[in-house]
Amino acid sequence: MPGKEPDPDPELAQATPAAEPAEARAAEAAPASPAEGALQPEPQPPAAAPERGEPKAEPPSCPLHLAVEDVNDNSVSLTWKAPEQAGSAGLDGYLVECCKDGTADWVAANKELFLSTRYTIRNLTSGDRLQIRVKAVNVGGMSVPAVLEQPVVIREILEHPKIRVPRHLRQTYIRPAGEAVNLLIPFQGKPRPQVSWSKDGQPLDPKRVTVRSGDRDTIFFIRKAERSDSGQYQLSVKIDRLEDKATIDIRVIEQPGPPANLKLVDVWGFNVALEWSPPKDNGNAALKGYTVQKSDRKSGQWFTVLERCPRPSCTISDLIIGNSYSFRVFSENACGHSTTAAFTTELAHIRKPEIAYKPEKYSGRDFSEPPKFTQPLADRSTTRGYNTQLFCCVRAFPKPKIIWLKNQTEIREDPKYIAVINEGVCSLEIRKPSPFDGGVYTCKAVNPLGEASVDCRLDVKGSCAFSQYPSEGCVADLMKNKTDAAAWSEVATG
Repeated sequence: MPGKEPDPDPELAQATPAAEPAEARAAEAAPASPAEGALQPEPQPPAAAPERGEPKAEPPSCPLHLAVEDVNDNSVSLTWKAPEQAGSAGLDGYLVECCKDGTADWVAANKELFLSTRYTIRNLTSGDRLQIRVKAVNVGGMSVPAVLEQPVVIREILEHPKIRVPRHLRQTYIRPAGEAVNLLIPFQGKPRPQVSWSKDGQPLDPKRVTVRSGDRDTIFFIRKAERSDSGQYQLSVKIDRLEDKATIDIRVIEQPGPPANLKLVDVWGFNVALEWSPPKDNGNAALKGYTVQKSDRKSGQWFTVLERCPRPSCTISDLIIGNSYSFRVFSENACGHSTTAAFTTELAHIRKPEIAYKPEKYSGRDFSEPPKFTQPLADRSTTRGYNTQLFCCVRAFPKPKIIWLKNQTEIREDPKYIAVINEGVCSLEIRKPSPFDGGVYTCKAVNPLGEASVDCRLDVKGSCAFSQYPSEGCVADLMKNKTDAAAWSEVATG
C-alpha cells in the first residue's frame, strides 16, 4: 500500500501538520529511504504521567459527521466536525487511519497529529477500496473512531453529479387526468452516475411509471395520468459518495364536481337572489369561479348570465315580467367546467307589481275675492254727434255682474248704449251723444262677496263744425276728438 502524507499544497495548509516544513527540509538534505513510501504506524499520544494526587485525564469523544469531500484516481479528501467533548486538557489533534476493504490492518495516514478538520490522503492506488476512520487524541488517550459507513473506491471522478432541472419543472407540474406525463430531465456526471427515482420516499410502481435513464438524461413517463399519480417524486444522481437530488412536484387535475345546496333566496321586482355551497370535489385544483345560467319556462333554452362568479352567491337582474325562470350553476377550475350542474328546485315567478294610484292631496288655493276696480273711470268731454266710450277695469272672483248707471239710473236695454266686458275690462259706448246724454256715469260690479263702483262725468258740447267764427273751445274739442275729417277740413278753410 503506498505511503500517505499530508498535502504540501498551500491550499491544504490547514490539513497538514505544523512540523512538516522542517521534515521537508530534512528530506531535501538526505535521499529518500525505501521506508518513506509506506503508511506510518500509528503515532503515539504524548505520555504524560499524572502527578501524584491529580485525577487521570479522560479521552475526548468521537469526531462527528465524517464524510468524503472529493475522490480522484490517487487521493481522497475527508471532512468532519470536532467532538462534543475535548477533555479537560483540550485536543492534541486527530489521527486518520485507513485499511483495505476486507482486512483489519489499520495504518496511520498522518505522521503527526494536527488540529484541522479537513485532510487529504494522497499517493493512493487507483481501484482500491479503502475503509477510513478518524480518531481524536488528547493527553488522556484516543477517542472512539469515526468510521465511514461504506468503503471508498479510489477512482477518478471527472465530473461531479449534477441534475439540470428544466425551468417548467421547478414549480408544480400540472397535467389533466387521462393525458400522458412525459418528462425529460438532463443531468451530468462522469463516470456514468447511478440514477434512482422514488415517490414520497417509496419506490415507484412499475405498473404506473416507466423510467429510462441514459448517460446524460432520464425519462419519466406515465401513459395515462390519474389523480393517484399526484405527489412529490425524488430524483437522485449518485457517483460513489457524491450525490445530487431534485424533487419534482406533479399534480394531476380533473373537472370539479357540481356546486351543492343551490337555493332560491329571494325574488323581488325584476331580480332574483341565489346561494349555493362549494363543490365537495374541486378536481385537485383551485376553483376559478362559477357559471350561472337561466332558462325561462316558455322557451326552455339556457342562457349564461354570469361567468366566473368568485363568490357562492349572486343576484340576477333584468328579468322579464310575467316569465317563470329556473337556474343552474356550474363550477370551474383549470381543467374546465363540471360535467353536471346544480339546479334550483323551484321556479322564480316574476309577477307584475300591483300599483295603486293615489293622487296627492293638494290644499286648493281660494281665489275668491270681492270686486275691486284696478282702473277707474275718467272724466271726459265729447262733441255732440260723435260716438264716445267709457273704460274701466275690475277684478273679482266669482265673475261679477256689471251694471252701468246714468245719474243713478240703471241703463237697461237701450240701443244707444253698448256695454261690453272682456277679461275684466269694462267699456260703455255711447252712440252719437247729444247734450242730453251728458251727466254722471257709474260702473257697478257685484258678486256674492260684495260690490264696488266707480264714477265719471261726461260733458257733451254743441257742434261748432259749421260755425263761421269757431271759438277756441270748439277748436280744442275738434283736435281732441279727431273723429271727423270733414270738420277738420272746414276748420282749416274757415
